[in-house]
Amino acid sequence: MNNQKRLDIVRESQGWWRIIISNPPLNLFDPWMFAELNVLMDEIEKDENLKVVVFESADPDFFMNHHDVINRTTIPDQPGAAPFFYHWPNFVTRLAQSSVISIAKVRGRARAQGFEFALACDMRFASKERAKFALIEVGGASVPGGGGVEWLSALVGRSRTLEIVLGADDFDADTGERYGFINRSVPDAELDAFVDAFAQRLARFEKRALETGKKMVNARAGVPSEGDLWTSNHILHGVDLWPEAQKAFTRLTAAGLGEVGDFELNIGERISDEPSV
Repeated sequence: MNNQKRLDIVRESQGWWRIIISNPPLNLFDPWMFAELNVLMDEIEKDENLKVVVFESADPDFFMNHHDVINRTTIPDQPGAAPFFYHWPNFVTRLAQSSVISIAKVRGRARAQGFEFALACDMRFASKERAKFALIEVGGASVPGGGGVEWLSALVGRSRTLEIVLGADDFDADTGERYGFINRSVPDAELDAFVDAFAQRLARFEKRALETGKKMVNARAGVPSEGDLWTSNHILHGVDLWPEAQKAFTRLTAAGLGEVGDFELNIGERISDEPSV
């Protein structure tokens, strides 16, 4: 299973690519996916003609899921491999500051690390019927450490960020649009055509204008610094030593975390059903 590619690059034209995320059965974020993302960033940065990349999922139920909690500290023997801790902030910074525009087309669940990845993209368009977003970490006696706190604070403000982070619940696309952490909630039947048309539109424009426009917005929009991202990543690293987190890991894995089934499908609801002690 670990030899299976997690990302498939579909080069629609010189100017735009689709990146298909596929790590069945749950689209967990794992070290192999992180390695491929690092290699992908190398390719993005080297391509002088590329203007926009669209990230989407091969699985209609999961856009990108939380960490593979069993294998998250593994370092694969493959190009791009790096420990998540202290290296993820660099990837996020590269993506946010890239001359290429990144779009997350979210169909299915984007939870924890998957939600943080979507937030790191420049724009997010989501299926009205199928998308769900959650930072579930506090429900597991942990905290978000992949940029969620930083991005949400900039996008939706303090009080709504506290609701999302501390409540550890699922949010649908309509709520995400109303709160401001996604650009638009789009009917599922229209999502592919909408995002494809928008990507094609961007790809027809001059790259220098796109790049400069993005830089100008970044300078004014509260884009998190790599230092801020690193601080949250460091805090998350220390959570593994919390006795509460160790107990939560045991009870959540027993309940079905990381396994195909009802718990993963409905984790926003189920995580509050699990007793904390």
